[in-house]
Amino acid sequence: MNIVLYEPEMPANTGNIGRTCVATDTKLHLIEPLGFKLNEKAIRRAGLDYWPKLDVTVYCDYQEFLEKNPGAKIYMATTKAPQVYTDVSYEPDCFIMFGPESRGIPEEILLENQETCVRIPMWGDIRSLNLSNSVAIVLYEALRQNGFENMQKYGKLTKYEWK
Repeated sequence: MNIVLYEPEMPANTGNIGRTCVATDTKLHLIEPLGFKLNEKAIRRAGLDYWPKLDVTVYCDYQEFLEKNPGAKIYMATTKAPQVYTDVSYEPDCFIMFGPESRGIPEEILLENQETCVRIPMWGDIRSLNLSNSVAIVLYEALRQNGFENMQKYGKLTKYEWK
């Protein structure tokens, strides 16, 4: 799986997303400009000691991302999509893109990818969910659909055993 952050603005969100990517063996792709520097304290704090284990690639712009990932199946997560994120079938090597916290993926890009735009349902007139929460929701659905391949599915107690 691949998570793509298009021009992310908040280091804490990107740090949290990086930690989620490490926990799920998911690659993280960052499309510049970023609203922070990758060595900022806030990103390290949110990513804890997981950040050095992260498989992350940074691109100078969206065009470079497309050129370096030809033929990539890209799902666009947006509050503007007509279909729900659970309505599509995610491939194990797909890319799930999220836009910047303040404005989302540009509408020109969404229109070019209408068939792969997905949304998380929300009640009322709420504008959006937190970016790191949105990534976790959609990513775990994609992983579930693929049987949580190569992931540890059962936990162990420290002092006791499950019956």
